[in-house]
Amino acid sequence: MIQILYILAFTILSIFAISNLIRSMIALSQNDSRGYQDNRSRRVSPQYAHPELWDKDGKYIDEPLMVIKSINVDDARSRLDALYNSSPSSEK
Repeated sequence: MIQILYILAFTILSIFAISNLIRSMIALSQNDSRGYQDNRSRRVSPQYAHPELWDKDGKYIDEPLMVIKSINVDDARSRLDALYNSSPSSEK
């Protein structure tokens, strides 16, 4: 009798899990079909901006605060080697 309860509980849980998986996949496909939204169109109003977005005079800064530059692996390796070789603890 207890085996039947285990099988029934497992069946119910697996149906619940698979239905949630299917619903999540459908919701994800609907989000992808909406298209790309440009983040620049959704600017934060200066009234609710983070404190780091204000300059020392209290004016709103409307520019990027951090820019990430992409470099290739060889250039990064050569820069790291130069840093390592110029280290005061390195023995030459």
